[in-house]
This record gives sequence, structure tokens and C-alpha cells, in this order.
Amino acid sequence: MSQITWTQTDEAPAMASYSFLPIVQAFTKSADIEVKTRDISLAARVIALFPERLEAEQRIDNELQKLGDLAKTPVANIIKLPNISASVPQLKAVIAELQSKGYKIPDFSENPQTDEEKAIREKYTTVLGSAVNPVLREGNSDRRAPSAVKNYAKKFPHSMGEWLSSSKSHVATMSAGDFRSNEKSITMGENTEAKITFRGQDGNEIVLKEAVPLETGEVVDATFMSKKALVQFLETQLEDAKDKGVLFSLHMKATMMKVSDPIIFGHAVKVFFADVINKHAETLEQLNVNFNNGFGDLYNKIESLPAEIEADIQKIYASRADVAMVDSHKGITNLHVPSDVIIDASMPAAIRAGGKMWNKNDELQDTKFIIPDSSYAPLYDETIKNCIANGALDPRKMGTVPNVGLMAKKAEEYGSHPTTFEVPADGSIMVTDAKGNTIHEQVVEEGDIWRLVRVKDESIRDWVKLAVNRAQKSGWKTIFWLDEDREHHIELRKKVDEYLKDYDISGLDIEIMPVKDAARVSIERIRAGENTISVTGNVLRDYNTDLYPILEVGTSAKMLSIVPLMAGGGLFETGAGGSAPKHVQQLLKDNYLRWDSLGEFLALVPSLEQVAALDNNVRAKILANALDKATEKLLENNKSPQRKLGTIDNRGSHFYLAMYWAEAVAKQTEDAELASKFAEVFKNLAENEETINQELLSVQKQAVDLGGYYKHDFENVSAVMRPSKTFNDVIDNI
Repeated sequence: MSQITWTQTDEAPAMASYSFLPIVQAFTKSADIEVKTRDISLAARVIALFPERLEAEQRIDNELQKLGDLAKTPVANIIKLPNISASVPQLKAVIAELQSKGYKIPDFSENPQTDEEKAIREKYTTVLGSAVNPVLREGNSDRRAPSAVKNYAKKFPHSMGEWLSSSKSHVATMSAGDFRSNEKSITMGENTEAKITFRGQDGNEIVLKEAVPLETGEVVDATFMSKKALVQFLETQLEDAKDKGVLFSLHMKATMMKVSDPIIFGHAVKVFFADVINKHAETLEQLNVNFNNGFGDLYNKIESLPAEIEADIQKIYASRADVAMVDSHKGITNLHVPSDVIIDASMPAAIRAGGKMWNKNDELQDTKFIIPDSSYAPLYDETIKNCIANGALDPRKMGTVPNVGLMAKKAEEYGSHPTTFEVPADGSIMVTDAKGNTIHEQVVEEGDIWRLVRVKDESIRDWVKLAVNRAQKSGWKTIFWLDEDREHHIELRKKVDEYLKDYDISGLDIEIMPVKDAARVSIERIRAGENTISVTGNVLRDYNTDLYPILEVGTSAKMLSIVPLMAGGGLFETGAGGSAPKHVQQLLKDNYLRWDSLGEFLALVPSLEQVAALDNNVRAKILANALDKATEKLLENNKSPQRKLGTIDNRGSHFYLAMYWAEAVAKQTEDAELASKFAEVFKNLAENEETINQELLSVQKQAVDLGGYYKHDFENVSAVMRPSKTFNDVIDNI
């Protein structure tokens, strides 16, 4: 029997799976395919950390590790839904919920004192930020808009805000002292085990990391962000924002870059609220406020602020540049919670809205977009400049920018968490090999953020292969985004130039460009209706695969994301989860889930195609082709979740997908037995369309109980997400 693994994750994607997965399992068993689940939700990952503290019936295996092991095998076929990349506030929330359910797990201490507290904190850090993706991504990324989605966007274009030539919106980034400026890079000539050591000016040494295995051909970088340079940059930009009359808006990736970015976020908060923090330092220290968790941490520590502190906060708001708002009605600013404004979601949304963000009066306003590290800022800078010069993009005429991303084996920045450190004092940090030879050494100051970043040779070789493969299959212009003056990119380019020689690329349009030029050319070409494959490192993969899809098709959740695993299997990712929390809030309040499972529909097609190819499973190919047709019909008939209560939601879209899928299987001529079976399914669904719709719609506009937010109750959620008995009876009896 063939096998597909479906991940249980968090929030809206998890809720949707309760409705959609029974449909998938019912259809695929006809092709002798078993669709199994593995729970990699945040709650499950936390529970798996502390088996010794739990009752026997509460203990669970480390499903993420098991899935990671599977990803290294040629039989891997994994459909991975969006999961929570936990911030500290989210981690604390899941701990509290689990404790309330009787799980005797320990508290998370931000300032551990005892050895036990330090050990507990160390365990918890393994579930913070991008804990899932590096484990599963044993291959590089191939991400693009499927033709059905692209065609739909051209026929039914999403709204785009007006761009004015007078717009003051712009990107602000550091010109010195950031990670890019301080980067040193080297390619290893032999296998070794490196040690990272801090040496203070007094000569005392602290071993930061005892053993970091490095491989021959691996690119190894050391870099740091200067605290002094960062604080000066933020202070200058804050004044400039006020002078220009634009919103001050910080854009970080504090969820994925779980060590470095929260520290940077904290500095921005401390610069903005400096007067309040300095004046009330003693009180804030007593409350143990950690501004790396955002200014909202102050409110979390004390629900009702003393009148004097509240008054001083209001004075800050009155005297400083206006800050962009997340929720102006509740007074929640861009600086409240690090996970509220994630750059790869917030920047494309602002560009779609004409370069504006919301101000305190709930109005859109021109904005200064603060992106401290200059490695990635040109992507957004060039896009904004193009829109100011040429106006809003037109989805009806736009080309496309798919991406081939270097992410295998925890490549680059997203794998740097265990080797990222806040510098304890003035001194230097050294990286030495097993023989004591210096690989990198840098002079640093107290508060600087230092990190070691790596990418393995086999990952780069596979990345080049995937890029050439996409260029050959598409015939489109293909651009490697590599700066000529960034040390890491210089090392990568040597390898790219070498590995391109392994292929006949004489008839292909493959070019290597600096990030700034590549971003400019890509936005110019997309505006002209031309297609351009971007071949990028890991962070730009993340940013590109949100920016361009959101501009092209309205959302990155509608992208087809394939990770051809280096061992031979496949990982199929289903879109972005940035809006997932808001959807769950609406489900709880109104029993209405607006989450669109289109990403799951799209990912299931290549997953089934892999089964067909590897296992010579003809029925899997029939199901894949039929699902492709069903998805296109779903889009054409506008049966995706709507925006208003009383209309079709996630569950209704699953019904129509199932009906169209059954219809397409019934109409195929390769397998008469399968056609006959699904003709009956289609007949039962079509004849009961009105009844099923009524059953699905009738449950809306009432609160529901999921039995928990992070760890919900299976029976509760199943009842909520499968409310149509008529529909369930048809599906469960296939």
C-alpha cells in the first residue's frame, strides 16, 4: 500500500484538516493509498519535551523527529501544512493552556537562575521560531503559482491600492554595522569540528559552542550586527519619520529568526519608548518586563498600568513620529508583539495597499518601512520605487516570478539559531577548527548580535540543479540573486559558476545579478507581463515567495510549493499561515472558518503524482488529474470561502471540491470500475447539494467550543468541522 503523510499543525490549517482530510482519505483508499497523520503542532512538540513529568496516557512521541527521519528516505511523501513558528508569548500561552489541562510541564523562564531552570529553558528553545521547517526541509524549494490560480487572478483580479507619484513611502535600512556589512565567509577545505569562543578584554574566555561539525566544501560565515550602529540607525529613522510626516513601521522576522530578530525588535521598542523606560526603570525591572517580546509585554505583566506610566506613554506617542498600527481600535501598535508584523506578510500587504499602513485614526498613511539588515531590503525598496514611478500593478496583465530557493539542510540564516549569541561584553569572538587554527575572528562590543551561518556543498549543488531544471522546463529567464560585494555571495558564486558547467545551458537565459538589480529587473518584467525565475538564498526565498504571489494572485497561500527531497522523496507545502489566528478567532465567535484550503488542494496533486510515478500506481495519477480539474472548476465557479457570514466558508469549499473531484474521476475513461464508483458518489453529492449547503450554513453565527486553542479536543473539533450529516454519510461510505 502506498503512503502519504499529512501533518497535523495549528490554528486554521488544523481546523480545516478535520473537514478535508476525511475526504482525502476516502478518495485515496480507492487507489490503495493510506493517508496517515503526524502531529507536529506546537502543543504536541511541547508535550514531547517532558515525558518524565507526565502521566503515561499523556506522553507522546516526538513526531517531528520521526517525520524528519522520514524526509531523509526515498519513500517520503509528506504534505506539510503551515504551523506556528512560536514567539515567546505564544510559547507561554501554550504552556499555560497545557498546564490547565493537567499536563505537569514546567514554566518557561526568560531569566533562568538555577541549573534546572537553564536546562528547561534550553529544551523550550527547541520549539521556538522555525523549529519545524529546518527538520523537514531536506531539499531545496520549487515554488510557483499554478496555471489555474494564475488564470483565475487574471480573469477575476484582486483589489490593488492606488500608488501616487507623490508617495513618501520608502524603505530604510542600515548602510554600515549590520549583518551584511560585517560578514566574513570561507569555504572549508576539510572536515573538522569548530569551537566558538568569546574572549573578553580582560583575557577571560567563554566557550559559546563547544562543537560545530563542518564539512569539506561547506560555506561558513561569521557576522554580527553592531548594537551601537543599530540604535543610532533607529534613532535617526525615528526623527526622520517625524520630519517627513510618515508612519514609523518596523518589519522583522522575529518568528523564524528567533534569536537575533527579537533582540533587534527589543532595541526598536527601547529606542521608541526610551523616556518611559528610563524614567520607570526600577518598576519595569521589578515587573521583569522583556521588551524583546514587544512593548505589549509591559501590559502582559500588569493589566492596568499606573496612571503616571500610562500618561508618560501617551506623551511619547504625542511627541514621536506616529507608529504603524496592528489594531488601532485596541491601541495595538507595530511595536507591541514581534509576531504581529512579520515582514514577509506585512510588506507585500502594504505594497498592495499603495505603500501605506494603518495609523492611529484607522486611516492608511505613507510609511517608513524599517528593515535593519540591508541583505534583503533591496527587494522591497526596488518594488516600492517601481510602483511610485509607474503606479499600481495590474493582476490582469502581470507576469509571474516563481522561486528556486536554497534551503536544504538548514541552509544559511534560518539554521543559525544554535550559533547566534548576544555578546556579553567588549572583546572578540573566534571560530577555531579542531587543530586550533582560526577560521574567523571578529572584534565585538557588548550587546552586539553575533552569528555563525552555514550552507552545505551538497545543498548548493542540488540548488543549481533545480534551477537549471526549472529553466529547461519553462524556457523562462532565470536569475541567481547574488551580490558581487557580499562575502557569502562571493563564495556561493564560485560554486554556482562551477556547478553550472555540469549542464548544457547554451540555449537557456540564465544570469547572475546583485540582489538590487535582480529585484529591479524582476518587478519591471512582471509589470510587462514577462516571467522570471528567481534563484535565491533561504531568506529571500521566504520573502520572494510571499511578495510576488501576493501581488500576482492576492495571496501566497495559493502557491504550489514543492521540495524535491535530496534522498528522492517529496515534501509538499501548502501555503502561508499568517492569517491563521484571525480565522480561528472568527470560528470561535461565529462558527465560520474563512481559511482557504486551496494550498492543500494544490499540494495534493504532485503528492499523488509522486505515488503514481514511484509505485506505478495508475489510479493515483487518475486522482491527481481529476483533482487538478476539480480545483480549476472550484475557482471558476467561485466556490472558495467567501468573506461574509452566511456565505460559503472552508467547509462549503470542501464539499464543492469533493463533488467536482468525484465528477472528474467519473468522467475519466482509463479505469471503468473507478469511474463507476465515483459516478455514484457524484450523483449522491449533486442530488443533495441544497441539503448539504443548508446543513453547513445553518451552524453559522454561533459560538463554538474547540476544547482548547493550542490543544483542542478531537471530538469537539470534528463536530464543528463536519456539521453536515448528509455530506458525511456520502464521504464515509465511499
